[in-house]
Amino acid sequence: MVELYTQYKNLLFRLAYELTGSAADAEDAVQDVFVKVQKVSAERLKEPKAYLCKMMTNHCIDLLRSARKRRELYIGPWLPEPVYESSFEDAEHHDTLSYAMLVLLERLTPAERAVFVLREALCFDYPAIAELIDKSEMNCRKLMSRAKAKMGIAEEELHNRGRIRQQWLELFVQALSHGEAEAVLSLLHEDVVLLSDGGGKVHAAIRPIVSSGRVAQFLLGIIRKAQHEEGLSVEFAALGGGTAILVRQGGHVTTAVFLSMKQDKIQEIYLVVNPEKLIRLQEHS
Repeated sequence: MVELYTQYKNLLFRLAYELTGSAADAEDAVQDVFVKVQKVSAERLKEPKAYLCKMMTNHCIDLLRSARKRRELYIGPWLPEPVYESSFEDAEHHDTLSYAMLVLLERLTPAERAVFVLREALCFDYPAIAELIDKSEMNCRKLMSRAKAKMGIAEEELHNRGRIRQQWLELFVQALSHGEAEAVLSLLHEDVVLLSDGGGKVHAAIRPIVSSGRVAQFLLGIIRKAQHEEGLSVEFAALGGGTAILVRQGGHVTTAVFLSMKQDKIQEIYLVVNPEKLIRLQEHS
């Protein structure tokens, strides 16, 4: 059991995180699955990876169903919890979903989300996915097709949606820090959307901010206020799904910023300011 835990804990954490968008839920799920697996016979664990992934997927589907009502009552937009890329160290290699993709997964049913993550992140084939979630292969293909339609992404966007080079992040931060409105506008897509997750814990926009003019005005206003505060610093960090901007106040992370691109412009901006979702970023400070 110790060997199983050592070998698969990070893979299962990553699977649970991408299925739920919550590192806290993912950590609890890993513990719950390994408590349950101790009662499983050795005969049923001949293929431990598949068996553990099946247990984790079913566990997370149940979590998503119970979390749906809580997220409907959440104050403002609900965004995934940021985690450092190092949280996935030693996990078996698979394609990490970008933060923007994790946000889009919130549009899906638990079953659609499970099929998408198993297929696009862990690269399971459809017969294996069918076995993992106890559905037919045809049904799994239909769930995948519905998931892509709901997320509004084309096939060629699957692995690139939400990816952004650090050069763009640096240009964006530089333009904002110098209060260069025209430069900021030049980087934003005209239909850019900004979502801010404060969870009712701190001040944040409770509705999406749409259009380049409104987003630029909102961000430049934040920067003007922040520049009068002492101990403010900005850095780039490798978080799960790509590079993000971290804002610190007195050494503590107060904001995690994720950007995604479309047609060489910034299409989405996600601000995570809920302190409960930044706890793990503090622990790595």
